[in-house]
Amino acid sequence: MFKTLKYTQFIILLLLAGSLMAQKPYRVGTTACNFLENGVGSDGLAMGDAFVSIPGRMSSTYWNPAGLAHLEGSEFLFMNQPWLVDIENTAFAAAYVLPGIGTISASILNIDYGDIPVTSLDLQDGTGELYTASEYAFSLGFSRKLVQWFSFGANLKYISSQMWHMKASAAAVDMGALVNTGFFSFSGRVEDGIRIGMSISNYGTRIRYDGIDGIFPIDILADEYGNFKDVPGQFKMSSWELPLIFRIGASIVPINNRLMSLTLAADALHPNNNSESVNLGAEYQLKLGAAGSLYARAGYKGLYMDESIYGSTFGGGMEINLLGNSKLRADYAMRSMDILGNIEVYTFGIVSGF
Repeated sequence: MFKTLKYTQFIILLLLAGSLMAQKPYRVGTTACNFLENGVGSDGLAMGDAFVSIPGRMSSTYWNPAGLAHLEGSEFLFMNQPWLVDIENTAFAAAYVLPGIGTISASILNIDYGDIPVTSLDLQDGTGELYTASEYAFSLGFSRKLVQWFSFGANLKYISSQMWHMKASAAAVDMGALVNTGFFSFSGRVEDGIRIGMSISNYGTRIRYDGIDGIFPIDILADEYGNFKDVPGQFKMSSWELPLIFRIGASIVPINNRLMSLTLAADALHPNNNSESVNLGAEYQLKLGAAGSLYARAGYKGLYMDESIYGSTFGGGMEINLLGNSKLRADYAMRSMDILGNIEVYTFGIVSGF
C-alpha cells in the first residue's frame, strides 16, 4: 500500500511539473502540429472533450492513456473526422490486454490537407501546379492498473509534418493517471464514485522544418558588379513548440442499474497556446440486456476560454454484443465551431473477448 502511494505521488508530481513548465496563456498561433489538439473518438468529442477521467475506452489513448488499463478486452478503433475546407482527419488505434501485466497500445493520427494550388506574386490565380501537406503522429503506449483504484499509462509519440518539399519531425510523450476514490457513490459500488483523471499530452522536443523549398539564390554583394549573384543559400527555419496540454478532471456515475446509467464529467485544461478553459460532458446509457446498449451524449467545450470558437457538442452511439464476448461499437459526434460551422465525427470499434 505504501509503495502504491509513492507511485501515485510520483506521477502526480510529474504531471504538475509539466503544467508549471507550460507557458502563460494567450500564446495563440505559437505552436506547430496543432492537429494534435483535435481529439480522438466520437464518445469523448460528443461529451465536450471532458474525458480525462473516463476509463475503459479505446479513445483514452488520446485523452488519458491510463484509461486503457480498464479495457474489458483487446480493442480496435477507427475514426473519421471530415475537418474544415475538405481537410480529412483520421485515426487508427489498437490495444491488446495482457492479463496480469497491463495493456499495450498503438495508434496513428493523421491529417491530410489535400491538394493545394501553387501561387506566386506574378501568378496569383495559380501556376498550374499542386502541392500537398499532411501530418501524422504514431504512438506506442503501455498502461497498467497497480491496484483496483489506481492506474497509470504513458505513450511514446513520433510526430511528422510535411508541406510540399519541407519536412519536420519531433518526439513527445503522453502521461496520465486515473484514481477511483469511491466517494459519493450513489449505488454503493466503488466504481460509481468520483473518479479523478490527470494527463499531460505532447510533452516533447521542438519541431523545425527543413527542405529544398528553403533554398533561394542570394546575391551576397548586391552593390558590386561582376560577382556571382546566384549563390545558393538556404533559410534556417525557427523551431516551434508542440501544443502542450495539461488536463485534470473528475467524473461520477449518479445512476447505474440494470436498465440505465448516467455519467457526468468535467475537465479543466491548461494549454501552452491558449487561455485556460473548462469542458463539461454527460453520457446516458440505455442497457438492452444481451443485445447491447444505446448511448446519448452531450457537452460543452471551451467554457471560460477567451474568444472561444467552440461551444455545445452532442452525439450518440450503439454497442452490439457478438458471439464470444465480442462487441461492435459505432459512435457519432457533432460539435459547433461558431462561424466555421459544425464538425461531424464517425468512430467504429471492435472489442475482442479474447
